Amino acid sequence: MQAPSIGGAPANPASVAAARRAQRWIRAWVALGFAAYLLLPWYAIQDATWYEAVPQVFGRAEGANGLMQALTQGRGWLFIGLAGLAMCAIGAWRPAGRAQGRCLLAGGAIGALGLAITGFAIGARGWSFEALNTQFGELAINQFGIGAGGAVALAALAMLAAFGIARLGLFKGDLFVAAAVIGCGVLMALFIAYPVSKALAGAFLDEDGRWSITAFAARVFAERIWGVGCLAGGVRCGVAWNTLVLALLTAAGTTFLGTLMALMAERGSKRGQGALRVLALLPIITPPFVVGLGLILLFGRAGIVNQLLESAFGIEPTRWFYGMPGVLVAQLFAFTPIAFMIMRGVVQGIAPSLEEAAQMLRADRRRTFFTITLPLLKPGLANAFLVGFIESIADFGNPVVVGGQFSVLSTDIFFAIVGAQYDQGRAASLAWVLTVFALGVFALQRGVLGRQNYTTVSGKGDAGIAMALPDGVRRTIQCIALPWIAFTAVVYLFAFAGGFVQTWGRDYSFTLDHFKNAFALEWGQFGLVWAGTAWNSLLTTLKLAGISAPITAALGLLIAWLLARNEFKGQGVFEFGALLAFAIPGTVLGVSYILAFNVPPFELTGTGLIIVLCFMFRNLPVGVRAGTAAFKQLDRSLDEASLMLRASTAQTLFKVVLPLLKPALVAALVYSFVRAMTTVSAVIFLVTAENELATTYIIGRVGNGDYGIALAYCTVLMVLMSLAIALVQFVVGERRLGRRGTAPPQQGHHKMESLATP
Repeated sequence: MQAPSIGGAPANPASVAAARRAQRWIRAWVALGFAAYLLLPWYAIQDATWYEAVPQVFGRAEGANGLMQALTQGRGWLFIGLAGLAMCAIGAWRPAGRAQGRCLLAGGAIGALGLAITGFAIGARGWSFEALNTQFGELAINQFGIGAGGAVALAALAMLAAFGIARLGLFKGDLFVAAAVIGCGVLMALFIAYPVSKALAGAFLDEDGRWSITAFAARVFAERIWGVGCLAGGVRCGVAWNTLVLALLTAAGTTFLGTLMALMAERGSKRGQGALRVLALLPIITPPFVVGLGLILLFGRAGIVNQLLESAFGIEPTRWFYGMPGVLVAQLFAFTPIAFMIMRGVVQGIAPSLEEAAQMLRADRRRTFFTITLPLLKPGLANAFLVGFIESIADFGNPVVVGGQFSVLSTDIFFAIVGAQYDQGRAASLAWVLTVFALGVFALQRGVLGRQNYTTVSGKGDAGIAMALPDGVRRTIQCIALPWIAFTAVVYLFAFAGGFVQTWGRDYSFTLDHFKNAFALEWGQFGLVWAGTAWNSLLTTLKLAGISAPITAALGLLIAWLLARNEFKGQGVFEFGALLAFAIPGTVLGVSYILAFNVPPFELTGTGLIIVLCFMFRNLPVGVRAGTAAFKQLDRSLDEASLMLRASTAQTLFKVVLPLLKPALVAALVYSFVRAMTTVSAVIFLVTAENELATTYIIGRVGNGDYGIALAYCTVLMVLMSLAIALVQFVVGERRLGRRGTAPPQQGHHKMESLATP
């Protein structure tokens, strides 16, 4: 889809073919826009899917197409989109150049903006805003939430406007890049910025619903948020300082532990690497409250550790674990696997030739590690720290379970929303503080990395052997990482065993009754019956997570490619927009989706689609950060060589760049699927009886005291997600960089000594 030079004739047959492909894409999107107006229901039909409404498209019922709605039902504003498509059709048959670009941009912008403005201005009861009622009088005609026809038509108009921008010379005339930037920007604006802004706007509204800067200042600078004199030790710190200190400790700890495990997995002994990777990923495949429960069974007041201390030394059990220590340990468990997945791909990408060159210049392995290997990890370290920080400030489950009296912003937001006093303004002001924290760390990360070059994967041959870890570094890593991994195994042993005993704490006899109650299968009169109470929630969760995970991974890597390989105005805002969903607590994001998508033009509340969208944009930042770290290691000459051989931008992306991003792709796929299976806070307000999820089922069982069934369900989830991770690894495969492998410590030591000897 790469466009030829503007204003000039194609220079050769390859350019002619590229120009023809671009024209075909433009005409295809025009045809798709008209098809959406003619063949699909324009509005969403209540209690029916879009394909069930297709037989009504040529009638006068609610399921009619856009043209029939405009002609026969008085919704004349829908002609705006048709007029825009007509302008684009005229431009599509003109030769490539600025004149075509002006037609496409004008038609796409007029159609898309016109439909969007009328969609927000006219709702199910006429005008959506009182000011419009006052100005124009009540509107007798209404409209419902957008359906399949409207969504496809809007997408086509947006893409045509993007093509027009490219034809006018922006994005270097590349249609694919223009479409990707505009498309991703529209999605992030619609499903991140728009709902979050509706939630954050509540901080500026006073008790009477009027805009007030004074109300905002009073909420944001309240004593409970910041405290008075806490740094001097005189007064208890506010929740903002609690959150900031916890997030910095968590980010540093997860980055440190994740890096150690990644180095041990990629540069250590081959023995035990499979077990290491499984144990390192265990926390991410488990619902967060299971980790908290396991830690409480170990360190709680009635936990095993306190009981042993009392029996052995007479130390009276206390609640020392609840608070900052407990939350920090729980978050380290929960978020270290993310850092491990990010850092593993970065460690894999370090070119052995750079390390060999250092040792050829008489540097020993220790000096090579600290002067060559470690500095090349800087992009991964910065991205892992950023993700760990944002995950910590947005975490809700761990502080609720083991936080005790230790308050953080996310829990305060939750209780402000679900408490007896529904205080949306206070919740919004707390969310503002979290956003500022995230923005500050994002700016710090950008300042640390700057415009330095970290390319380690180039187009040149690199079949060297990756340097084994220096002996001192290897022993240090093993002394820290191995006990942590063993600690992980102990915690999960407790959580795993809980589903196989009658009653934890009273009757430890072995049983499978909890699994039978949840996942029983019976033969009935009409065949197999899913008799267990958990089947509905499990199958629904698998379906929605399976739909969202590949879309999330693909969108995240596409955004990472746009940020790493392209330059355009507003790139910083574009990047922060991709991270904004992480900076907002899941509870606030869920509530913001209800506020934004409960009325036209987007009536999605109560459907499975809103849960899929919440999964996608909540988990999107990990794919972006993992992809950004991986792209910083790939030499731009790989892309440039492909483009010089007349490959299109899309061909270069899918056939040259993507195969080198397999670690980042695995990280994005695994994380998005697993988090969709285990998330709680972001979707707890979005589930319905038809779309119950696994985590909400487990929470319900815990609330009823059925801990055995809850833990049995968690065991099934852990097994299923382990199989899913293995399947992703098998399908995607490993990245092949033409290297011979990692040398064992002794062999690598002797080899490098011989290389350094003249």
